[in-house]
Amino acid sequence: MSDLSYSGIKSTLAAQPLFEDKTWQLSPEAWPLTAADVTELEAIGAACLEFHQALEKLYLRTIAGKNLLRNKPLSAPWVIDYLDRGKPAALIAHARDPRNLGAFPTVLRPDLLPTDDGFVLTELDSVPGGIGLTAFLNRLYAGQGGVLGADDRMINLFYSALASLCPGSRNPLIALVVSDEAATYRPEMLWLAEQLQRQGKRVFCLRPDDLFPLENSLFFDVEGNPEKIDVIYRFFELFDLPNIATQRYIFEAWSAGEVAIAPPMRPFQEEKLSLALFHHHLLQDYWAEALSGRALKLLRKLIPASWIMDPAPLPPGAVLDGPQVGGRSLNDWRDLSGASQKERDLIIKISGYDETAWGARSVVLGSDSSREEWQVGIEHAIASAPTNLHVLQAYRKPKRVRHRIYDREQQPREVDGRLRLCPYYFVNGGKATLGGALATFCPPDKKIIHGMQDAALLPCRVLSLSEPSA
Repeated sequence: MSDLSYSGIKSTLAAQPLFEDKTWQLSPEAWPLTAADVTELEAIGAACLEFHQALEKLYLRTIAGKNLLRNKPLSAPWVIDYLDRGKPAALIAHARDPRNLGAFPTVLRPDLLPTDDGFVLTELDSVPGGIGLTAFLNRLYAGQGGVLGADDRMINLFYSALASLCPGSRNPLIALVVSDEAATYRPEMLWLAEQLQRQGKRVFCLRPDDLFPLENSLFFDVEGNPEKIDVIYRFFELFDLPNIATQRYIFEAWSAGEVAIAPPMRPFQEEKLSLALFHHHLLQDYWAEALSGRALKLLRKLIPASWIMDPAPLPPGAVLDGPQVGGRSLNDWRDLSGASQKERDLIIKISGYDETAWGARSVVLGSDSSREEWQVGIEHAIASAPTNLHVLQAYRKPKRVRHRIYDREQQPREVDGRLRLCPYYFVNGGKATLGGALATFCPPDKKIIHGMQDAALLPCRVLSLSEPSA
């Protein structure tokens, strides 16, 4: 396997910027995965899609007042309050529309942390960035052999998943609509559109203001000629809808059956608290029945203990479903303020439908915060609960790993760090197919791993049988 030179990587990225005003550390080699790792990643993708299917069933059956189990009574009307809290009525109605039945995110990306006990799944993103970046890096490192998602697999799977939403068209017009709030990711979406256009596909990266209605359909202007849009891939979060002047036309065209939208605009599919619902003691029989045995076992291993920080008052003598402090159960979420640093190995983060819900902007790690910062995080979660629930999640520390990166002298040097692995699954025909994976390799002192300036962003390659694993 040959190294990629620092100057070669630098010049290639400079010629094709993929993020607006973002830089990262460079490495001479892709991140190594074993064949067993890939097998596990494929199983994780299938389990994530099963989870979404079971979540939709939970949501819709609860709305309809139906029993959640086949052979014994179970109802959970509070689930709807949690998943719909703070959302506009029109968006809730759209999510419940029967025409959205079975509509799931087109791209699924879990955030996986390799720990000493295996992978931990901390989030499951339905509107993930990094699709174009990972596909670009797959090409860049393809010469090293075994690159996961080589031969433009990610690009082609992305297109096929979107085109499948318009089965009546051989070459549908697909608009990748990127809002101003998500502008950081516009360069990679432009690159994706350009690659597909070179294949003869009608894919364009647009701003929301580029869209306009004609009768019940959506159009945009191509060299002075209006072109009808068949599929919208929305690269914007649902909380951003009020800032999108053309949102009314998007909803109207969808209602008329003139455009497909991916991912579907169903906010319950984008709430982090769904992972806490998976662990809720009142719903254990539901998940055991709704999921296959394999998916249930895998998700129980992957998803760390998580709780919904609902500050609703309790009757005397009742305790919260949550962690313990000083060996005692919680009566109030404020009891967390007295937790020791060891007991504060917990993360608080907003569940969704808010501008702070992505990019680790709402995350408070108790063991890495002062007591005052921890208390502020708890009080903020409680104060926000009427409109935005927060999730409390057990922190599982990523294990230390080693990889080579280029130092300041542009020389490769093996260093310690911690890893986040983000596999990309493309949903088509009821199956989630692994297309590639982005590895984020951070310095070991970073507790929360994301695409920061001192991290290395890498594609993944599968080791051959003759290569030693790390």
